Amino acid sequence: MPRHFLSLADHTEQDLRDLIDLARMIKANPRAFRDACEGRTLAMIFTKPSLRTRVSFETGIYQLGGRGLYLGASDIQLHRGESIGDTATVLGRFVDGIMARVHGHADVLELAAKAHVPVINGLSDFNHPCQVLADLLTIKEKLVTLEGKTLAYVGDGNNMSHSLMFGAAIMGMHMRIAHPAGYAPDADAVAWATARAAETGGSVEVTQDPRACVTGADAVYTDAWTSMGWEDEAEERTARFQGFQVDEALMALANRRALFLHCLPAHRGEEVSVGVIDGPQSVIFDQAENRLHAQKAIMVKLMGHRH
Repeated sequence: MPRHFLSLADHTEQDLRDLIDLARMIKANPRAFRDACEGRTLAMIFTKPSLRTRVSFETGIYQLGGRGLYLGASDIQLHRGESIGDTATVLGRFVDGIMARVHGHADVLELAAKAHVPVINGLSDFNHPCQVLADLLTIKEKLVTLEGKTLAYVGDGNNMSHSLMFGAAIMGMHMRIAHPAGYAPDADAVAWATARAAETGGSVEVTQDPRACVTGADAVYTDAWTSMGWEDEAEERTARFQGFQVDEALMALANRRALFLHCLPAHRGEEVSVGVIDGPQSVIFDQAENRLHAQKAIMVKLMGHRH
């Protein structure tokens, strides 16, 4: 298990299995882990705000016996020119771990390089590993196994698509991504995931055809068409993403009992129809809850006294 949790691509299949198993143990018996991080302090850097990330990490470290210290953009000196490296070095002398939700992935990498404590990527513009660990936990809970299952992602080739590819490839799943023209996932991320999937019995397929992507899938995933930071492109994206809404007709092409997943926040009537996101196949709130359990597992592994 690496010292940091920056990208699923840094981890082995056994690492992810261990984290998922630990998350399930914590979820089933949280009291057994109430002192796993006793006395530990987690600094939580947010240059990009979030409901789920803040509450799940702050609640999680508290439930493990530690404390979370929220550091918003105006609470630290980054906005006044202090370098990421200096921030990391100083924080590393004060706290036992750092979680960062930032715009640029380079910031996460520099934090990890300069801090002398574990760093957890709470989200960057390149990937979102904590979310996808929770997603894998959710899929395993519902479908029993991950290996051989087909996960279809419809929408922007963004940080979510990258982490989903990495996680699916490592776990031997078949990953499909359907994106509008001009919104493909990063080519290097696709290449890495394709090569890794070839080793685990999985596969990666990227297409511009959402119907082909979803047909026969065991789980269907989408994300907001316009994520935070891209608001000035909202009108253009809405036009370009027409035909990529996950609605009842598209879901009908998936397996009869296929799951619907969304990392939230969602825009009902845009990337997903009301009937799908609020329908019987939707597991979006199980996903949201599992952020807590998955991230507690990460903190126990990286910062805990024992596990």
